[in-house]
Amino acid sequence: MENRSTSPLKDTVVAQKDIIDIIRSFRKKPPARTDSVSKQFNFSLVPSAGYTLSTGFAADLSGNVVFYTDKNSTEKLSTAFSNVTYDQHKQFLFHTNTNIWSKNLNYNYIGDWRFLKYPESTFGLGSLTTEGETNLINYSYFRFYQTVLRKIYSSLYTGFGYNFDYHYHITQTGNADKTISDFKIYGLNSKSRSSGLTYNLLFDNRKNPVNPLNGVYANAIYRSNFQFLGSDSNWQSLTFDFRKYFKVGEKSNNILAFWMLDWLILNGHPPYLDLPSTGWDTNGNTGRGYPQGRFRGNGMLYLEGEYRFNITRNGLLGGVVFTNLESFSSYQDSKFQRILPGYGPGLRIKFNKHSNTNLCIDYGIGNSSQGFFVNLGEVF
Repeated sequence: MENRSTSPLKDTVVAQKDIIDIIRSFRKKPPARTDSVSKQFNFSLVPSAGYTLSTGFAADLSGNVVFYTDKNSTEKLSTAFSNVTYDQHKQFLFHTNTNIWSKNLNYNYIGDWRFLKYPESTFGLGSLTTEGETNLINYSYFRFYQTVLRKIYSSLYTGFGYNFDYHYHITQTGNADKTISDFKIYGLNSKSRSSGLTYNLLFDNRKNPVNPLNGVYANAIYRSNFQFLGSDSNWQSLTFDFRKYFKVGEKSNNILAFWMLDWLILNGHPPYLDLPSTGWDTNGNTGRGYPQGRFRGNGMLYLEGEYRFNITRNGLLGGVVFTNLESFSSYQDSKFQRILPGYGPGLRIKFNKHSNTNLCIDYGIGNSSQGFFVNLGEVF
């Protein structure tokens, strides 16, 4: 049976198609699909090879699972995402994100676990850095973030978490223009640790975070790092993440989406690699148009807007146009400097119609940089 408007993930009366349907159509007697809208778990797995601005040529394996914790639920979908990447810059990345809701939605469990072996070009601190300040830093990185939230009213949750960042085997080549690097001025070390507790306040009434059709997401995180927990120094930060989705038209899945992210160091002296930076948000999606780590500072202000629209009525193909603005503060006086724009178009290919998962291929254009950006699931 075709997937129609009876799906809690769809608001269209047109039969939906995805890549799996297209592949099955070439077989004379295709076997029945084992996934369905009523199935508790829906998996998407994408092996790929390609080129992006941040990785160069890369081999990648991405997968997600979208599910209801309660078989009879039609409320919030839980998600788990994993990614393994190796690229021409000899970067190795293993990354897992989880966002799991308990039965009756009383608790929300959020995880972010990573291991990276990561040569990365950095460019110093603030919004005024130049290509001449390119500084290749090589390091290994382990991250463990885990948060537990408890419902206090409707879609409002609060709770605590633990964040641990460990960078080690850190080396730098120095600035391309032979000037002293901001990394050395800030405090070059061969390893760094940040270990702290977080207090979280979350409002989330989206049903499907992989591809939201409406709703609001607002998350405030106060992080306090302590030496008695193993941190190199005591320092505090505040992150506020706000997203809003508007459906354009009653009979379409076209969406106007907005994203604001404020990431601020409140006090103390964090390790250089733990400072707010382009592309180092939870899902690594800020700053389409710029390579990861292009800008870094004591504070980051970010704003993005995106229009998502169908190209085919069956949902197989879609498109987006987006624009973003970001600004970073300098280390010396913590004042925000110039605004850095990014913009571009994107293609959406329906990978799994039951979880509404899209393969997202975007072309971002920034100041003096441009390139492809690829995601399994919407950017925000």
